[in-house]
Amino acid sequence: MVTITIDGVKKQYPKGTRFEEIAREYQPKYTDMIALVLENGKIRELMKTAEKDCTLSFLTIRDAIGHKTYVRTALMTLVKAVYDVLGTDQVKRVKVEFAIGQGYYCSIKMDEKLTLEQVKQIGSRMQELVQADLPITKKSYPIDEAMEIFRQHNMKDKEKLFRYRRSSFVNIYCLDGFYDYYYGYMLPSTGYLKYFDVMLYEGGILLLIPSSNEPTKIDYFEPKEKFFHTLMTSTQWGEMMGIDTVGDLNNAIRDGQLNDMILVQEALQERRIGEIAREIVDRGNVKFVLIAGPSSSGKTTFSHRLSIQLRTYGMVPHPIALDDYFVNREDTPRDENGDYNFECLEAIDVNQFNSDMNRLLAGETVELPTFNFKTGKREYRGNFKKLGPEDILVIEGIHGLNPKTTASMPDESKFKIYISALTSLNVDEHNRIPTTDGRLLRRMVRDARTRGASARRTIEMWPSVRRGEETYIFPFQESADEMFNSALIYELAVLKQYAEPLLFGIEKDAPEYYEAKRLLKFMEYFLGIDSRNVPDNSICREFIGGSYFNV
Repeated sequence: MVTITIDGVKKQYPKGTRFEEIAREYQPKYTDMIALVLENGKIRELMKTAEKDCTLSFLTIRDAIGHKTYVRTALMTLVKAVYDVLGTDQVKRVKVEFAIGQGYYCSIKMDEKLTLEQVKQIGSRMQELVQADLPITKKSYPIDEAMEIFRQHNMKDKEKLFRYRRSSFVNIYCLDGFYDYYYGYMLPSTGYLKYFDVMLYEGGILLLIPSSNEPTKIDYFEPKEKFFHTLMTSTQWGEMMGIDTVGDLNNAIRDGQLNDMILVQEALQERRIGEIAREIVDRGNVKFVLIAGPSSSGKTTFSHRLSIQLRTYGMVPHPIALDDYFVNREDTPRDENGDYNFECLEAIDVNQFNSDMNRLLAGETVELPTFNFKTGKREYRGNFKKLGPEDILVIEGIHGLNPKTTASMPDESKFKIYISALTSLNVDEHNRIPTTDGRLLRRMVRDARTRGASARRTIEMWPSVRRGEETYIFPFQESADEMFNSALIYELAVLKQYAEPLLFGIEKDAPEYYEAKRLLKFMEYFLGIDSRNVPDNSICREFIGGSYFNV
């Protein structure tokens, strides 16, 4: 017998009892489905067993890591259903591409075009697998045996990935004879997947999963055409360069293709920036270019590079930060915890901003403010502006796309740009890299360099940052005239050298330790790149330092 302490109460169980059985006993005490357990503070899957005395607590699908476990299990079940319905001979590849709202877009490569009827059959097959409550098993294989399994199942992407793995063993999951590798935890059986839906979308399958905030509710899917096509363009760039997965990236680094890869990626971004500049000029009458996007998107570097492109057309761009219109610190709203809420629109003096912009549009000379972040006061330092025929203001700020921010400014004078680091590179075909991971690593490296902030502090603040983005940025992204993806296909291999020492600095007893451990494991997939190869005007420089621009 082993003694297990739960909620301060000790109870004995036969040694070898599955955590799933114990979780089932305590499930009635939880509103949401239990997905994982914490054994003496360490995350364990429900398929694991109790082998020694320990303290247990539970994680549900409302917890971020529990929700990811649910999503991962649903994706494995979807891939299995695709092969069951369409056949391994017809399907050449199933790739989990990216997230769109509550949906996860998967492309299917085969000779024939995917049909609505086939998607319905795949959805039905998923339901059959769920109703059968099939077990998902996990086994650790020596790396050579794992590679042979991948070879037998034609998983070349995984062969490439694990060619660079330092560990001697690989954990492989099996569902009804279907073997696959997944980066992260899984549920113990298909019966846990009570809420999901599938639909045909843009030639692929969209797997709809409830959010962690409402884990039993699937919202109506609202298409995001601009967002989708921006992501697809980046995916096509990667395919054109022959870099679709981390294994491809590592191969390119190994084969000495590093410089060409970086230069081509940077050239693709520069071409895109030039296209946006050309559209602004061709439209005519644009006086205000509004740039908005979530944290660590590279907005500042982008605004500088866009300004340079505008100058090639004879325009005279002037950068303005919406942050300079912050209300004084004592007038800043506070959140539910009593902390200053710098993310909300009310933290900006919208009336003064509109007044200044309209006066400039009318040809007046206006003194623009500068916000002093040390004193928490708005100051005037003689920064006078008057707009001539070729002058154009490049305005950067998280609320730039919110119609309330520019409510009194004429629509024809505005050009809106949404920018984000939308990671299109995959770990492998079935393991996507969340966009938020790339931005979190960017911010962590920048905060340590420019603010002396620890990785622990950045991780601690990240949920609050994400909530602000969900409320104040993402709802307006489709209203943008253009979107720009600032993610670079090589950047995670550069950030690795900077992020790893910071993450190793987080102690085991810190609440942020598990997130740090997850990110460290993630970074192990990458071969590192010397940052000296990164151009001085690259968006990557905004985070690692050494930028040509003042960022």
